[in-house]
Amino acid sequence: MDTTATILHADLDAFYASVEQLLNPDLRGKPIAVGGGVVLAASYEAKAFGVRGGMPGRKARELCPQLMFVSGNFKDYQRLGDAAISVLGDFTPLVERISIDEAFADVAGCTHLFGSPAEIATAIRRRVREDLGLPISVGVARTKHLAKIASQVAKPDGLVVVDPEHELEFLHDLPVELMWGVGPVTKAKLTEQGILTIGQLANTPGRSLERLLGSAAGEKLAALARNRDPRVINTRQRARSAGAQSALGRKPALEQVFRPTLLHLADRVASRLRKKSLIGRTVTARVRFADLHTVTRSVTLDAPISATAMLAEIAEELVRVALADHPQEKTISLLAISVSHLSKRVEIQLDLPLGLADEHRRPSANRGMARWTADMAVDKIRDRFGWQAVGYGSAALEISRSVPDEFRKLAEKDL
Repeated sequence: MDTTATILHADLDAFYASVEQLLNPDLRGKPIAVGGGVVLAASYEAKAFGVRGGMPGRKARELCPQLMFVSGNFKDYQRLGDAAISVLGDFTPLVERISIDEAFADVAGCTHLFGSPAEIATAIRRRVREDLGLPISVGVARTKHLAKIASQVAKPDGLVVVDPEHELEFLHDLPVELMWGVGPVTKAKLTEQGILTIGQLANTPGRSLERLLGSAAGEKLAALARNRDPRVINTRQRARSAGAQSALGRKPALEQVFRPTLLHLADRVASRLRKKSLIGRTVTARVRFADLHTVTRSVTLDAPISATAMLAEIAEELVRVALADHPQEKTISLLAISVSHLSKRVEIQLDLPLGLADEHRRPSANRGMARWTADMAVDKIRDRFGWQAVGYGSAALEISRSVPDEFRKLAEKDL
C-alpha cells in the first residue's frame, strides 16, 4: 500500500457565485444567488442564512430577504474554470477533471521539482487567487475519496492535508454527507437509521446497508467508510452516459408541465450525442417529487438512438409510467433524462417497413431516418447561427430561460 499522500483534490469555492462577485465588485460581501425560480448556486454570505442550491427561490428569499438574484454568465464560468484547472496541469500531467470547477491531480512524480504535496497545493491556491481572483480549497491525501473529503473540510478557501497514519481518525468523526455519493436522499435514509457519521456508517453491517441503499450503493459506501478506495487518477475518462436535468421548483405533475421540459432536456442530450457521433441504447428518466423522493424508470432499446424527438417520446413514456406507479404524488420538483450504453454512430441502412411493434423507435425506419435528417438540419443551423436560432416546438419557448446542463448540476447532487 502506498503510504504517501500525493493525491490532490482542488475545488473552487462557491464557484458560480464567486465568479459573479469577481465580475461585479458591487456584489462582493453580499448574499447572492444564481438562478431565479430555483437557486442554482449561492454565495457563502447567502449560505450563512441557509440558502442552498436546489432550493425554491421563494423559500430562499424568506430565509434571506436581502438576497440578490443574478442570471448567470456561463461563458465566464467555463473560461475561468478552464483557467483554474489548467494551473494544476502546470505542476503535473496526471490531472482528472470531474466537473467544471473541480479536479484531482497526482503529484507523486513532481515533488522533486516543486516540493512536497502540501507545498504544491499551497502554490496552486496562490496562483489561482493571484491570477484569477478566485478562492479554491484543496485536500491532500493518499486516496481520491479522502482528498475530496479533505477539500470539503478545508472550505472555504483552505487547505487540509490528511496524515496517512491518522486517516481513520480524520474520517470517522465527519458527517456522512461529506462522502462521495451521499446526497439528500441517501442522507435522509441513513439519518432514519441513526447513521450520522462516517464512523457509524463503517460500523454498520454490510447486509443492513444493502437492504437500506441497495446492493451496489451499500457496498460502495461501506468500502469508502472503511477507507478502501483503490481508484487511481484517470486522465482519459470516457463518457459512459449523457444526461440533463431541470429543477422545476414545485410544479403540478401534469403533461403540460413535464412534456415541454422533457423535450427541452432531450434536445440538449441528443444534440450533445450527435456532436460527438454517439448513440445510446438505454434511456433513463428520473422524477423527483416535492418531498425529495426520487423514482427512476429505464428502458433498453434494440437499436441505439440519438434523435431528439425519439428520445423525448421515450422519456415521456417512462415519466408517465413513474407517475402511474405513484398516483399519490401530485407535485414534481425535478426531471432528468440520461442515455447510457453509448457507442460510436455508424452509417444506418434504411429498413424495410415490416410493421414491427417498435418500428417508431428504430433509427433505420422511415420515421427514424426523417427525424435524423431534421436533427442534422437543426444542428447545422445552430452551429452557424447559435443555439437559439431554431428549436423544437414548445421547447423553443423555454430556451431563453434555460441554463447549460453543467450549470444545472449544482441544483441537484444526488441524482
